[in-house]
Order: sequence, then structure tokens, then C-alpha cells
Amino acid sequence: MTEPALAHSTEFGRMYSRSLSEPPTVPSITTVIAQGATSLDGWHSHMAATAVVKDPKLPASLGNPGALRSLVKEASRASERYRDQAAERGTRVHYYCEQVSLRALDLPHELEAARTALLEHGEHQFADRFDEWWDLYQVEPLAPEITVWNDELGYAGTLDLVARINGRLCLIDYKTKNTDRDGQVKPLDDKVVMQLVAGMKAKESLVDAGKGIWEPWAYGEDPLLLGVAVGQTEVRPMRANPAVLPQHWFKFCALRRLWQTSYDVAGAGRALLPIAPPPVGAHAVRAPQTSST
Repeated sequence: MTEPALAHSTEFGRMYSRSLSEPPTVPSITTVIAQGATSLDGWHSHMAATAVVKDPKLPASLGNPGALRSLVKEASRASERYRDQAAERGTRVHYYCEQVSLRALDLPHELEAARTALLEHGEHQFADRFDEWWDLYQVEPLAPEITVWNDELGYAGTLDLVARINGRLCLIDYKTKNTDRDGQVKPLDDKVVMQLVAGMKAKESLVDAGKGIWEPWAYGEDPLLLGVAVGQTEVRPMRANPAVLPQHWFKFCALRRLWQTSYDVAGAGRALLPIAPPPVGAHAVRAPQTSST
């Protein structure tokens, strides 16, 4: 996926600016949604334990405390390595999907280079399945990788694709997914609905990042919101249920307020201050009280 020109990594998550010459002022859609992240402690532990069991150095390390400590330390980073590898793969797949749209729009593209990058990593099946889905659904791209802004609530983000399918306007978000034991792509997380509805509720879209030129958002009137799971065995599009969109929008708004509260707390100053003991001799001496008879 192309890195959004106006997106910046900050201590408060990914944030967006209005132009290339301005500082970031609002959080990204994904940063807002991350405020409601659930604990992954169990998954981290599972990944670490699995890495230890499958490490070929384990038999030779038994009975050697130093070697075991080294092995455990390496295994503790298993979830980080998996996350980073998944993110890199997702970037390659998203980039390929973007190039397909650019080619369809007769715009400059790097489709062959994007496919080659997937092939070099043994991931060409993602491209094959995506091409099949693209042709089957007769996707008509309008705007790939479009950056949007909502100044009323204060957030921004980049949508993977605005397109028409069977004459219907669609906002599309791709998710690169693994395949389960039955050969089916793993299901999408419901959080994709929040991501899509936030995109739908945008007020502006980017025209020129260098000059900071934006225009009114043209694709927010009753679009079909599609989460598209892209896997090696299939591509599975899922439609956001229109009946639940208000609730997911309200949740997004609540998470945006939570992000703002955390931002304000961090900028308010130190929460805890040291306190010194009273000066020597400043203690008041109180005479013991006696009960009267």
C-alpha cells in the first residue's frame, strides 16, 4: 500500500496533516480504532511457546542454562517478527491491488513490478486470486488510495478504493488474510465496518498534498461498504450491514473522544510530582491528651 503523503508516525499513533508543509493535527482512522484494541497476551504467549518447541536448537540447549536463556529470548520476539512479516506482506498485496486500479484507469502504474515482488516472496497466489475477483465482479475503479478528512470530528485516513460494481458506488477496504485448514480465507474483523463508515463520513478528499488543496467528499452518499479479504486461495468480499452502521459510527466517535482525552492528558504535564519531607525542626510537638475524671 502506498504510504499516505500526509501521514506521520507520532507518539500518539499515526496522524495526518493538511499539507506537506504543515504539522500533523488529527489522528488516522486506524489510530482511533486502535483505542479499543483488545488484549493479545494469549496470542503472544502462544507464539513464543510455539517458537521454542519448533526451534531446531532446542534439543542441544537442554541442560545448558545459557543456551536456553538465549533460545527463550529469541522466542519472546516471535509475535513481533510475525506481525512485521504480515505487515510487509500486506503492503506488497495492497500495492499490487492499487496498481491494478491504476492500470484500469489508464494511469501510470507499476503492475509488473508489484507482481514480481509478490512472486519473489512466494506470494503470487494473492495476485492470482485478486485478478480473478476483479474480473468476476467487473470492478470499475474511480479513485484508488484516496485520502479523506473530517474536520468536524477531527480525523483523516486513506481508503483503498472507490469503485463501481454492477452500477453501485462502493467504498472498499482490502485486508490480506491467511487461509484456514479448510482452504478458506480467514474471516474479516468487524472493526472493518468502523473503518469504512468513518471513510463514508468524511467531509473532504485530497487533491494536492503539496499545496494542501482539498475538495468536498464526493462519495459519501449511500455507498456500499465492502471489506474484501484477499487470500492465497480466494478473495471474499463482505458487505457492511446497513442496519448496524449508526452503532459503529457512534463507537468510532467515542473512541475518537478517548484518543483526544489521552492526547490532552499527555500534554497537561507530569501526573505525579516528587514531594520532600518537612524541614528539620518543623514538626509540631503535641502533648499527650489525658482523660478528665
